[in-house]
Amino acid sequence: MNLKDYVASIEDYPKEGIVFRDISPLMADGDAYREATKQIVDYAKEKQIDMVVGPEARGFIVGCPVAYELGVGFAPVRKPGKLPRETIEVEYDKEYGTDTLTLHSDAIKPGQRVLVTDDLLATGGTVKATIELIEQLGGIVVGCAFLIELEDLHGRDKIANYEILTLMDY
Repeated sequence: MNLKDYVASIEDYPKEGIVFRDISPLMADGDAYREATKQIVDYAKEKQIDMVVGPEARGFIVGCPVAYELGVGFAPVRKPGKLPRETIEVEYDKEYGTDTLTLHSDAIKPGQRVLVTDDLLATGGTVKATIELIEQLGGIVVGCAFLIELEDLHGRDKIANYEILTLMDY
């Protein structure tokens, strides 16, 4: 199955010169969504993971079915004020300013083997911040899995010390 057949490319969205890669058609097709999940699950099995972590919101869409299939937990990374209990946070640079991500302070136990999932690896800022949160809690990031990588944005460079799986490259 060619998963790229299930990704819509939207020209000039959200602004002129950008090609937005929309995974909605992939998620809407049960076979394609299952195949993408299976490929990430197969990768995760090799890593013997204990936990899946994904940033909001599409990291949830990718990571939750993987965690379910593996019988492990899932921990959400969210914007400040969205998690109800004690959190840790990290500030990171974005193209036009900074942003902050949070994780429950008890989400990861020291030594747990963690897979980070998201829909897209672009500049790498969000995933790098997610990794920092996991490592603050003593987790061991054993891999990162993405549906799509936008190679010309060089996000891989920010997480070069981690194993990376991408199902589709643009």
